[in-house]
Amino acid sequence: MSTAEKPKAGLEDVVATSSAICYLDGDRGVLAYCGYDIHDLARSATFEEVCYLLWHRRLPSRAELGDLQSQFAAARPLPEPVVRLMRSLPPVDGMDALRTLTSALAHYDAEASETSPAAQYRKAVRLTAQVGTLVATWGRLKAGGGAIDPDPVMGQAANFLYMLTGQRPNPTAIRAFDIALTLHADHELNASTFAARVAAATLTDIYSAVVGAIGALKGPLHGGANAEVMKMLLEFGETASSERVEDAIRAKLARKEKIPGFGHRVYTTEDPRATHLRQMSKELGKRAGNTKWFDMSERIEALVKGEKKLNPNVDFYSASTYYTLGIPIDLYTPIFAVSRMSGWTAHILEQYANNRLIRPRADYTGPAYPQRFVPLDQR
Repeated sequence: MSTAEKPKAGLEDVVATSSAICYLDGDRGVLAYCGYDIHDLARSATFEEVCYLLWHRRLPSRAELGDLQSQFAAARPLPEPVVRLMRSLPPVDGMDALRTLTSALAHYDAEASETSPAAQYRKAVRLTAQVGTLVATWGRLKAGGGAIDPDPVMGQAANFLYMLTGQRPNPTAIRAFDIALTLHADHELNASTFAARVAAATLTDIYSAVVGAIGALKGPLHGGANAEVMKMLLEFGETASSERVEDAIRAKLARKEKIPGFGHRVYTTEDPRATHLRQMSKELGKRAGNTKWFDMSERIEALVKGEKKLNPNVDFYSASTYYTLGIPIDLYTPIFAVSRMSGWTAHILEQYANNRLIRPRADYTGPAYPQRFVPLDQR
């Protein structure tokens, strides 16, 4: 293989497949689902509409949206054996619990082994509905509360906050979380989506494919940055002065430490999702009467942009947004999966519809061929 043909580390910029689901232009800061700009969707669509869009490549009519909402409502309750399993797990990380519990859902799905397109679609709907219930219930139980049944009248965002906190959320909180779900729903061939498509290409079942995606999302180079952002903010403390925060960030930069929530593999300009999360963090802080976390984040953004020319990504302002909504830090990455399940399943369905086993080649760099085999007693 010539130097010009050497593979790029991490398959950077390598086109691995064709897809009609997500369009990215990192130089212009464009993210679009099935041709619809993320800014339009965040401003005007609900997460349920976005799910339909990802699965069908078009926005739903009022009747189609109502039908999907009914399907979600029917699918949200968890099988009782899965709730018992949840209670029996030892103290584990939220992503470890999600991986185990999502796999367990397959055992209680009567269509788990059905491979017709209609059955696969129904499983995509169930998974997207139930994973929200899984994560909210896990968070509720871990905090010492009792499991709360989903309310069939509420949508995905409202139900999640209700089942987690036990309180009916206000419209501002519902809308903020709904936008967060929309912003995280898909992002082309990120690591977890690619893992899901590789698994689906073997024609394994949809549950196995999404569990593979969850395993990839658990890795700190993919998910978890927003949790690290919030831990950093809490280390500074709510009463930290601007000077203390700026001195600490400059010290980290001087030590060449990575500041969580900045930079992105695709975007050379601002991550379009960060635009909305920044505003949500500010609005929620104002409503709560405490903009300290937003103010601190804004100062850090200005400093990192000025010193390192790095823009915040989707994780940076989602940290203070989730914290202000009362969401435990351990749930930040699982919430990513609550939203991204819609995108993962959309890609899995697309893979099933036009499948070819994904089997790339490697650039061999081992000992020269052929090596002379030496018998054991002569070595």
